[in-house]
Amino acid sequence: MDGNGRWAKAQGKPRIFGHKNGVEAVRKTISAAAKLGISVVTLFAFSSENWRRPEEEVAVLMGLFVTVLSTEVKKLHKNNFCLRIIGDKSRFNENLQKKMAQAEQMTAMNTGMVINIAANYGGKWDITEAMKKIAIKVQSEELQPSDIDENLITNHLATSNIPEVDLLIRTSGECRISNFVLWQLAYAEIYFIPICWPDFGEDSLIEAVTWFVDRERRFGCTDEQIS
Repeated sequence: MDGNGRWAKAQGKPRIFGHKNGVEAVRKTISAAAKLGISVVTLFAFSSENWRRPEEEVAVLMGLFVTVLSTEVKKLHKNNFCLRIIGDKSRFNENLQKKMAQAEQMTAMNTGMVINIAANYGGKWDITEAMKKIAIKVQSEELQPSDIDENLITNHLATSNIPEVDLLIRTSGECRISNFVLWQLAYAEIYFIPICWPDFGEDSLIEAVTWFVDRERRFGCTDEQIS
């Protein structure tokens, strides 16, 4: 969800104005995804590298997290959505960790669309943590090195209980992955769009999904094999 700050600066507003409008774009996108029957949406809210941003901006973002979790989780629960927070939550303050746990617990049994919020998340971190978990099991002889394969690694990632990514959407015209779900993106279709995140909405998602549907996904096969 890139471009909040640049969107705000283009209007002569402080960066936080963009972040607040970005929250509204999240609402529109989740609503549109539900209408389209999408089963899982993962939103990159705060990367492990975002701590490098100005202290004041980080503080405001943390406050936004608390506010959104407090006001939005009941709506998500009412709509049968399941909210999950993926990432290293230990670095957040105690109040925010509590809000995250409460939100996840409230929606844990819901059977509708899964909404993953990637917070203090990094793809390299995710793979590293998976390797640590596997190494501990090998050390305790619960696993043998020969047991390690792609499925085992996948099952130890933060997204272990959901399908791998089909479509990645990157806003604001930046053409990079920025340490998002690296392992899970192996065969994802990647859609770059020039508009900044606060301008993203239902029409934008429909355009992206339409583009995705028209793609020929070969997974290493030839055109002839697919047809």
